[in-house]
Amino acid sequence: MKGLRNKYNLLIMLSNTSIRYRFTSNESFSTIPFQESSKLHANTQMAPFESNQSRIFEPIRLEKKSDSFENGGSYDEFAVDVEKVYRILRKFHSRAPKLELALKESGVVVRSGLTERVLNRCGDAGNLGYSFFVWASKQPGYRHSYDVYKSMIKILGKMRQFGAVWALIEEMRRENPQLITPEVFIVLMRRFASARMVKKAVEVLDEMPKYGCEPDEYVFGCLLDALSKNGSVKEAASLFEDMRERFTPTIKHFTSLLYGWCKVGKLMEAKFVLVQMRKSGFEPDIVVYNNLLNGYAVAGKMADAFDLLQEMRRKGCDPNATSFTIVIQALCAQEKMEEAMRVFMDMKRSECEADVVTYTTLISGFCKWGKIEKGYELLDSMIQLGYTPNQTTYLNILLAHEKKEELEECIELVKEMQKIGCNPDLNVYNTVIRLSFKLGEVKEGVGVWHEMEANGLSPGIDSYIIMIHGFLEQECLVEACEYFKEMVEKGLLSAPQYGVLKDLLNSLLRADKLEMSKDVWNCIMMKGCELNVFAWTIWIQALFAKGHVKEACSYCLEMMDAGLMPQPDTFAKLMKGLKKLYNRQIAAEITEKVRKMAEERQMTFKMYKRRGERDLKEKAKEKIEGRKRRSRRRQWGSNRNREKFTNILKGDHF
Repeated sequence: MKGLRNKYNLLIMLSNTSIRYRFTSNESFSTIPFQESSKLHANTQMAPFESNQSRIFEPIRLEKKSDSFENGGSYDEFAVDVEKVYRILRKFHSRAPKLELALKESGVVVRSGLTERVLNRCGDAGNLGYSFFVWASKQPGYRHSYDVYKSMIKILGKMRQFGAVWALIEEMRRENPQLITPEVFIVLMRRFASARMVKKAVEVLDEMPKYGCEPDEYVFGCLLDALSKNGSVKEAASLFEDMRERFTPTIKHFTSLLYGWCKVGKLMEAKFVLVQMRKSGFEPDIVVYNNLLNGYAVAGKMADAFDLLQEMRRKGCDPNATSFTIVIQALCAQEKMEEAMRVFMDMKRSECEADVVTYTTLISGFCKWGKIEKGYELLDSMIQLGYTPNQTTYLNILLAHEKKEELEECIELVKEMQKIGCNPDLNVYNTVIRLSFKLGEVKEGVGVWHEMEANGLSPGIDSYIIMIHGFLEQECLVEACEYFKEMVEKGLLSAPQYGVLKDLLNSLLRADKLEMSKDVWNCIMMKGCELNVFAWTIWIQALFAKGHVKEACSYCLEMMDAGLMPQPDTFAKLMKGLKKLYNRQIAAEITEKVRKMAEERQMTFKMYKRRGERDLKEKAKEKIEGRKRRSRRRQWGSNRNREKFTNILKGDHF
């Protein structure tokens, strides 16, 4: 700690003025990573806030760096090969024969450690990683390691390709049975739990003995933890009661349940778990108390939170930095900054040393409520005390400036981050890209994107959505299509991203780019994306809304050939459009197919048709009412202006 303090005291001595004004105009620009704020023991999290800026962002320039090995650092033997493989995967992954040939001719030797690095480099683009995984498995003299299998299971689970996960585990059993460990199944449990597939998660527990792994209290605890953290605490509690005879309860089991109940705001249930814990012979530790403390804080029951702090002291379990930070964070969320500072001072008086998370929480609170100067004071203070600010610390101030459209201050702050070695991640790049497009600086946004990739980061789904929306806002339709296709090719399109699909198709059709919109849809179909009825509905209704009724009907027939039945209002809309076109042939063909599908689903065609007409009328009514509401808002202005006008009428302005 003394060394850190000397380091940062030297940094401050070298500075001419305060942190905000320590930069020169010719310094290269870098950005910081947005991470989840350092997780408190009770899993609390600080939320960032969106903002805008109003100055040109210059593309980042890469600085030529000397070889790390020459400077005494560790030599990275994989870096060059990882980038080479990643570029090949991006270029040829949709053409399997060319991909295999390109990888073969690349000169890259598949070896232990390389495959895992490539999978990490591919990030959210799971299809790219899987392509290399399959190719690597065919190379002579190479066998996948445990870490590679585990990484691949995580990636496939994240993509919700659970069938492929089980197939991979079967492959492990056949070829590398010694690699099957309980940890592999824990990864799978967590993925099922995060997808809210509770039954499937529990089934993993039952399937483990078939693969030579007997679940124990630790594995069962991981399952309870996964379910509790992902909103399925009720099911976790029920499972805990059912399995008490099979798995002896541990303090971890109780802690997971207590955390889960606190997370969903069920404090009575959390207290009941605490009672059960004590009956089973376990006294609550600091983690248990912090979880309960967080439950009170999130629920806004600050009096109970302060009482619990006193109880902890009485029980001999002194509050730690996390305990105080939980309370401070809750007060910051309520804009009670003076009280938050009092708790901070109480923390110091208790001889409990604040950490980076505590300072970051306070800085976040002050910045959130527009008190940036106070945030800077705390930042200076923590540096003087020898604490190293992390990316989140700076990000809170950065976003506060962004919210005020103070781009110059943002750039200066990012330069300061670069000085102390904060490296940008996807979320930070995303912030800068979003701002660049919002200000109309398309070239700068694209430049940041290329810089992001040059720095070894693989763009995720959020990055693509920001880019596509940015291009659409600036009416760069060709570029929006290119990035959307790239996103699809990487296997990143799924139901949660249908919003960007809808925006893109509607923008293309509004601009009379019918062929371009068809090209986008064909790309989705060719890549084998799993499309549900909602995706088809977006496409069909977009075509219909822009007057392309025949094309809409054609795709409706194609959808039904794929076994998907159109939504009732979609059918009613198409029939209405065909009636105006006097096209009875297509109407009859669609109607006949719908009749058959209705029979298969044990519903009457008459009911289906009536429901469609009703839904169509209700949507039209909602549309008219929405226009009226918007018109009234434009007429009367915002709520604040309305209150001001009311006060004037009452004479309160005197």
